[in-house]
Amino acid sequence: MRVHLVDGTYELFRAWFGAPPARAPSGQEVGAARTLARQLLKHARVEEITHVGVAFDHVIESFRNELFDGYKTGAGLDPDLVGQFELAEDVTRALGFVVWPMVEFEADDALATAAARFADDARVTQVRLLTPDKDLAQCVRGERVVAVWKERVLDEPGVHARFGVAPASIPDFLALVGDDADGIPGLPGFGERSAAALLAQYGHLEAIPADPSAWRVALRGAARLAETLRTRRADALLYRTLATLRTDAPLAEDLDALAWRGPDRAALAEVCARLDDADLLARAARDA
Repeated sequence: MRVHLVDGTYELFRAWFGAPPARAPSGQEVGAARTLARQLLKHARVEEITHVGVAFDHVIESFRNELFDGYKTGAGLDPDLVGQFELAEDVTRALGFVVWPMVEFEADDALATAAARFADDARVTQVRLLTPDKDLAQCVRGERVVAVWKERVLDEPGVHARFGVAPASIPDFLALVGDDADGIPGLPGFGERSAAALLAQYGHLEAIPADPSAWRVALRGAARLAETLRTRRADALLYRTLATLRTDAPLAEDLDALAWRGPDRAALAEVCARLDDADLLARAARDA
């Protein structure tokens, strides 16, 4: 069997920025939650989903904010978007999907934990991470754990082709180049090419020689990059910690619990009433 793990927060944000707004009779903005539900049903149909978990950031802040003041927060988010966080979880749960609402951990940690757990189950032939997030590339293992987005499957050779490094080096890579989505600034002077060249050769930050004359790769500005690494090593290691996904998020479900049996009709009817979306109810009955 295949296990599908969905980045619900990404799906919600994508729906927010790409879908038309809509208000329920209660006055609540519901457009993103409506679109999210349709996208999940599309995933279920296109991917022929049988076992699935969907992870959400129940709140944006996590333990990483205690490690670094610049890490992403919910500051500045539109209240109409934040107001749909719980609604998105409710409609996803009503569609019959297991929902992981993260508070101390992040949704990506839940996905990483689930990928590690279910990839080791002999009954699982493949774990498919439905997300384009760069940090989740660290979870890819051969063809057993892959990332999937818009019909593109990123297996381990695909990670090499996209980033120039192995999945295990993705946190080191993001530590050097930064990740705007998470508020990780990276180190000045490092771009994707220089970071990939060093990490393809040495794997991790600690293995990069301090003396650039010892580097087994020729880089323009090597002396300057080496000096940055020397003076900003503590920062780089912190950024790597921020970019390293946890595999110990508190997920209670075993593999059998992820079996998708279609929507909970009563729960979906209640949520569709809150969404003022009778079409979703009919669509779920047709597509599930």
